[in-house]
Amino acid sequence: MAGELKDNRGRGEAEWGLPAIHPEGRKYGVIAVGISLIFLFLLDWEIIGWPLLLLSAGVFAFFRDPERVVPQDDKGIISPADGLVTLIAQVPPPKELQGSDSDGAEGLGAESVTRISIFMSVFDVHINRAPIAGTIRRIVYVPGTFMNADLDKASEDNERQHMLIEQADGTRIGFTQIAGLIARRIVPFVKPGDIVAAGQRIGLIRFGSRVDVYLPAGTDPKVLLGQRVVAGETILAEIGTQALLEGVSQ
Repeated sequence: MAGELKDNRGRGEAEWGLPAIHPEGRKYGVIAVGISLIFLFLLDWEIIGWPLLLLSAGVFAFFRDPERVVPQDDKGIISPADGLVTLIAQVPPPKELQGSDSDGAEGLGAESVTRISIFMSVFDVHINRAPIAGTIRRIVYVPGTFMNADLDKASEDNERQHMLIEQADGTRIGFTQIAGLIARRIVPFVKPGDIVAAGQRIGLIRFGSRVDVYLPAGTDPKVLLGQRVVAGETILAEIGTQALLEGVSQ
């Protein structure tokens, strides 16, 4: 369902409220609370029960699902994840996203493009969102290890899920959800053939992870190394725009 339209002329409404908890996480929070109550009231082990109750609050916070105001820009590639830009590199796209698939649908080329890697700590929102509007052309799950997602080689060694979205004009964006050191499951909300809006929720990764975004050829990032980005709101790049950007950390 579409959200409320907001613009830079002051139209729309601003309000504060606690973010919703995604249904995928509610069961984990309830289980954690239940175990805490057993230690507190049945076993009378407060030294364990109170820390577990605090941990339960952390579980609910991990699965928080705040609303986001998505920029309406056909050229904009929106961040699919909250977190820190830890790597920007020129690399070939994953082989799973290259070439045509078994149905003949075209994928990405083999030439090197810019990859932006966004690391999500356990304190970040872990709901991932579509970087552009279009059709989900490909979803490929690859089992793997669970090394630190902040490492460059996690893109090739860790458990991961590749997605390919194609805009109406044929522009294709590939991105990869990568499980981290303690992440143990990547949960998709979409399937091939689904049509998604820019900023729409498309999946989550449990407990610390990373998302790689592969920009189209001839497109440079509008974010810098070390910058924090917000899923569904921060514009990572504008398709077809090339420019050297510099910043000074303070």
